[in-house]
Amino acid sequence: MSTALSPASPRTRNATLVLVALLLLAFNLRPAAVSIGPVLGQLQHDLGMNDTVAGVLTALPSLCFAGFGALAPLVARRIGLTAAVLVASVLIVVGQATRALVGSPWLFLALSTVALAGMATANVLLPSLVKTHFPERIGLVTALYSTSMTVGVTLAGMLVVPMDHAFGGWRQAFLVGSGVAAIAIVPWAILAAARTPSAATDSSAHISLARVARTKLGWVMAVFFGIQSGMAYSVFGWLATIYVDAGYSQAEGGVMLGVATGVGIPLAFLWPAYMIRNPRPYRVLAFVMISGAVAALGLLFAPHPTVLGLLWAALLAVGTSSFPMILAMFGLRARTSAGTSALSGFTQSVGYLLAALGPFGMGVLHELTHSWTVPLVALLVMFAPMAWVGVQSMRAETIEDELGLD
Repeated sequence: MSTALSPASPRTRNATLVLVALLLLAFNLRPAAVSIGPVLGQLQHDLGMNDTVAGVLTALPSLCFAGFGALAPLVARRIGLTAAVLVASVLIVVGQATRALVGSPWLFLALSTVALAGMATANVLLPSLVKTHFPERIGLVTALYSTSMTVGVTLAGMLVVPMDHAFGGWRQAFLVGSGVAAIAIVPWAILAAARTPSAATDSSAHISLARVARTKLGWVMAVFFGIQSGMAYSVFGWLATIYVDAGYSQAEGGVMLGVATGVGIPLAFLWPAYMIRNPRPYRVLAFVMISGAVAALGLLFAPHPTVLGLLWAALLAVGTSSFPMILAMFGLRARTSAGTSALSGFTQSVGYLLAALGPFGMGVLHELTHSWTVPLVALLVMFAPMAWVGVQSMRAETIEDELGLD
């Protein structure tokens, strides 16, 4: 049934503002994390940070998304969904801006945590916002905000080194990033002031994370999300360094990271839109898994500066593109906003806790072996279990069905 509205109606204007707010927020949900990788060596030098602490820094997004993500549904129920997202947007800006001003590695970690807390909260609540405001356009709106998120990731990875050179250092580059993130606060402040309806105040019964924890769907999606995110943040944190160690310049390493995220931009739109018509896209999943495995093999056996380096980065982008598929499943595997919020909260909190093992493990394995061979073998092996849980997630019914809710 069409949901088209009169251009003059207040509901249309509100929906347009919500969509703009969603896209701006999504654009800023990853740069604070992905911008670390290309300047990690310089950041370590300036802050006196060893490889182990750097491993903690690259794992920090996953840890924060796990811990703060679990609290997001509770915060939204207490203060409202729109207000919760507004607070999250402010935290993102404050954390990004202040960490660029400090000289202690531990204070840098602490302020990064502030930014990541905001990112984690908004990350969990976005699918519920889509379910609330665009219940009959879940695929399209998810595709749009997933694409915006991927564009933000790509630009952050590709531009942080040029901005570092242009503005005089990584601190100035990070401040520019915080200024961009501040733009996203404006529409959410307007929506909060207008008391936009939110999922936190609807009449449906709330579904706790503990109830989701007793379902098969919750766990297979959490593991699927965890492995995918562990791989993605390993790429964000270490891929530029892998290329630099293979003979590329720092700027070229940043470009390769940009390719490894930028190729995913059209996929971030295509996968959710495709899943509305094909909610169990097994062939797409197989294509994604095989592409990622080939990329890992390429980095293992032919990592040196050639045109093949671009191919491995592009295939790696495909191999980590299951993220927008999972975002779409939050709406497709739940019938209500409460179910979407609970499934998203459980999947992301548990999944990101598992994901923290990825970038931290790669850092530890590299420090122990002084080589990227073992970390890349570990990356390759993980595509098999990710494919299995991905299939199980796609076979499942809704979370309300598993919980026996009408």
